[in-house]
Amino acid sequence: MSQQKITLEEKYILEKGKIHLSGIQALVRIPLDQKRIDKKNSLNTAGYVSGYRGSPLGGLDSAFWKAKSHLTSNNIFFKPSINEDIAATACWGTQQVGLTTENIYDGVFSIWYGKGPGVDRSGDPLKHANLAGTSKYGGVLALAGDDHLAKSSTSAHQSEQSFISAMIPIFNPSNVQELIDYGLFGIAMSRFAGVWVG
Repeated sequence: MSQQKITLEEKYILEKGKIHLSGIQALVRIPLDQKRIDKKNSLNTAGYVSGYRGSPLGGLDSAFWKAKSHLTSNNIFFKPSINEDIAATACWGTQQVGLTTENIYDGVFSIWYGKGPGVDRSGDPLKHANLAGTSKYGGVLALAGDDHLAKSSTSAHQSEQSFISAMIPIFNPSNVQELIDYGLFGIAMSRFAGVWVG
């Protein structure tokens, strides 16, 4: 009987079977899974991830940096920003790829992340980017790190009302598996409906 070699990298590369990963690692897996889905559908896409390095999503950037080899080999670019506004504007720009010039990609899907107060401060770019729409093979997923008890933030907050105000539809996952499932549903919905999805 041969033993199967198991590595910590399986959380990002296995396509079948069970994997063990944290919620933050599940968020890193979303763009990798999206790239696999696009490749199976004969789409040449790239991914872009940007956000603010603040609590309660403070560990997300570290997880993306640790997964750099997986991201790079799949044309997924991680560029944290100095604030949520600039990150949202950069994700907005990815949806304009190919509008005026030829592009090597069929589309660029994006993930924006920010803590709850950052969702509030970024109301203008979130609203205008959502109104501008998303590209057919792009799509944008907006991740809000809420801190309902103000455990690691200056104030308690939740982002649903801010997303509603920006006319961004919302999914609310309740476990790690749903983070991945709803993240992929969100990108598919973003492409289909032409809106950002929270």
